[in-house]
Amino acid sequence: MASSLICKETQSRVSSVLNRDVKQYGKKYMFDNSEETCWNSDQGEYQWVSLEFPQSVKPSEIKLQFQGGFAAKSCRLEGCRMQKGSLCFLTGRSSPEV
Repeated sequence: MASSLICKETQSRVSSVLNRDVKQYGKKYMFDNSEETCWNSDQGEYQWVSLEFPQSVKPSEIKLQFQGGFAAKSCRLEGCRMQKGSLCFLTGRSSPEV
């Protein structure tokens, strides 16, 4: 099993929070290692999560877990890195297993 690249210096942003109730459904629950909590987005066709790492990372796998009964029809992974003023994008598409 790969170790997590998420650390306390990793900055995260999300598209929305259910009913704007960050105390109960906020982004902090994505990485708290509890099966009892999770980030809940508000309704809408497109939802996203953005992570900014404090250093360069090279992920070997990415795992997404959806709340019971809910799953994305498709997912898109985008990555970028700054290198002497240039910006590079890597994109992948996936259809979640049901």
